[in-house]
Amino acid sequence: MSPQNKYPPINEIMSLAGKKALVTGGAMGIGFAIAYRLAEAGAVVAVIDLNEEKGREMVQNLTDQGYKAFFLGCDVSREEEVNNTVSIAITRMDGIDILVNNAGIFPATPLQRLTSADIEKILSVNLNGLIYFTRESSRWMIAQQRRGCIINLASIDSLHPAHTGMAVYDASKGAVLTITKSLAKELGQHGIRVNAIAPGGILTEGTLTRKTGENSRTGLREFMPRIPLGHMGTPDDIARIALFLATDLSSYMTGSLIVADGGYLVS
Repeated sequence: MSPQNKYPPINEIMSLAGKKALVTGGAMGIGFAIAYRLAEAGAVVAVIDLNEEKGREMVQNLTDQGYKAFFLGCDVSREEEVNNTVSIAITRMDGIDILVNNAGIFPATPLQRLTSADIEKILSVNLNGLIYFTRESSRWMIAQQRRGCIINLASIDSLHPAHTGMAVYDASKGAVLTITKSLAKELGQHGIRVNAIAPGGILTEGTLTRKTGENSRTGLREFMPRIPLGHMGTPDDIARIALFLATDLSSYMTGSLIVADGGYLVS
């Protein structure tokens, strides 16, 4: 085998030119950072979010830089909406190669105050939505008869609880990790890779406004000393990992979890 065939050029391995990607929860934070990096690498990106105003603003940001992206509003917890959104997105892009299941919520509610509505809301967004999007997107990937890539956003909470009041959220992210491995086995025969990312403390709009303990900033101050690298992560720290998983840099990876937490879990 010649060196050219054994070692393809790095710019080809890292390129997503001609690829079609769908990112849920793509209007802000980690989701937008991922959408940005995928678009920058050459993919057409369908940004999916419930927040239409913010979603359209972020897509304008991408298109103003010459990237290919468009917005579709969707409540990921509603099965029929998901089915329609995936169909519209894929028809508009003429295919799909990459799905990023990023949409999620993380309210902090102590066990004794949890209601059935609280439980249903968290699970319907964090788990059901992921399943709906994966089912519909993978159906199209299989029909295309070409390789596909699915990236799920888990959390370090799927491995070790970080805060009190997050039991249902932690359970949902533990399920994300398990379903990632299960679907990697099921979809591998179709050339579809399924991997997950477990972010640690990432500075996003959500982490700065979420109530944990007295307030979110107090919670962050308590969290920080346990991070060996000494600082919180940024959305782009996670987006770079998503780019790695979306490209051929990770072509022999499936069923894997990549932890990005600044060392929190080893502290």
